[in-house]
Amino acid sequence: MDFTTVYYVLAGLLILVGIAGTVLPALPGLPLVFAGMLLAAWAGNFEQVGWLMLTVLGLLTLVSLGVDFLATAMGAKRVGASKLALIGAMVGTFAGLFFGPVGLFAGPFVGALAGELIHSRQFGQATKVGVGTWVGILVGTVLKLGLAFAMVALFVAAWIF
Repeated sequence: MDFTTVYYVLAGLLILVGIAGTVLPALPGLPLVFAGMLLAAWAGNFEQVGWLMLTVLGLLTLVSLGVDFLATAMGAKRVGASKLALIGAMVGTFAGLFFGPVGLFAGPFVGALAGELIHSRQFGQATKVGVGTWVGILVGTVLKLGLAFAMVALFVAAWIF
C-alpha cells in the first residue's frame, strides 16, 4: 500500500482543522496548519516545498502566536482592563465553545465583563472592558485568518513553482 496518499490526505485534514482553529479557540490553529504543511512537504520528500519555505512558514506560525496574545492584550489595555477581566475573557472564550456560534461570539465579552465586575463592581467600566477585550480578540482572529491564508498561498505557490 502506498502511504504517500494517506500522508497527503492527513496533511490536508490538518490544514483544514487548523484553519478552523483560527476561529475556534480550543484548537491550535496555525500550528496545525504548519504541521499539515510540514507533513505534506515530508511526504513529497521536500522536493516541492523545501526548508527555506518551511522556515518562512514556521516563522509566520510563531508570529501568529504573538498576534493572538498582543491583539487581545492591546484591546484590553486600551480600555483599562484588569487581570481578572483578561482571565474572564479566556474563561468565557472556552466556555463559549459549549454554546455554539453564539457562545463563541459572546463568550469573551461576557467573561471579560464578569471579570471586570468582580474587580471593580462598576458596570459602565466593565462593559467598556468587555467590548474592548472582545474587539481585541476579533482583530486577532481576523489577523490569524489572514496569516493562515497567506501561509496556504505561499505553500501552494512553492508547491506549484
